[in-house]
Amino acid sequence: MNASLVVVGVLLLFVVVTIAKGVRIVPQGEEWIVERLGKYRTTLRPGLNIVIPYFDRIAYKLVTKDLILDIKEQEVITRDNAVIVTNAVAFVKVTDPVKAAYGVTNFAVAIENLIMTTLRSIIGEMELDEALSSREKIKVRLRESIVDEAIDWGLTVKSVEIQDIRPSPSMQQAMEQQAAAERERKAMVTRAEGEKQAAILEAEARLEAAKRDANAQVMLAQASAEALRRVGEAVGPDSAALWYLLGEKYVASLERLAAGENAKFLVLPADLPQAVAGLFARGGH
Repeated sequence: MNASLVVVGVLLLFVVVTIAKGVRIVPQGEEWIVERLGKYRTTLRPGLNIVIPYFDRIAYKLVTKDLILDIKEQEVITRDNAVIVTNAVAFVKVTDPVKAAYGVTNFAVAIENLIMTTLRSIIGEMELDEALSSREKIKVRLRESIVDEAIDWGLTVKSVEIQDIRPSPSMQQAMEQQAAAERERKAMVTRAEGEKQAAILEAEARLEAAKRDANAQVMLAQASAEALRRVGEAVGPDSAALWYLLGEKYVASLERLAAGENAKFLVLPADLPQAVAGLFARGGH
């Protein structure tokens, strides 16, 4: 009797375990791959599913919701040998669980490495300035380049975003030094241009002053000539008036010399009376 109860108990336990193994409840957002004796049998959809215990087994449990793959930061060399640092984030979705399970060992790692390799290839074809200013262009080319491979792995690439793209620390330092050198060069050019313009203006000013001095001298000479001509016309052939004017100016000049504040000594000709008398005497002829 006790042996019979044990057997019944074992049979009941076997039935319970068998039912538990045969009933599978798949949560929403997942799909399970079932293998029978090591070979793909079917794909279980969300909800209640029945499998054959001991023959069927759940080989893979795949998430069919959008997956966020963080592409780690990496250094990339541009066409002009500049080093930049970039990273990205990809949004993918498993659309074919069978291909995702059997097409590649680890589809997440595979798509991450594919994006990194393709990103290096795209940026490597660009100049530094173009790479830093072409996020949208890089994103579009990156998605177009990986979409076919992703389909073969049962994935749909919904979006790839470039999170960051910047020069490497050493490259940024070199760019800052280059920018400082360029600013210094422009400042030197500006100073040189200013000095040049100042020299030109100074030379033009000297030239203009020289022209004005020359014109003034010419005008003074013309005025003196005109004055002499008029004096000559007024005096005529008689030189007495001329000698009288000369004597008068001679005396006036001596008076101005004597009246000067700085004049401590006044040297007069020893024959001053004779000289003046001679002037007037000449004027009397």
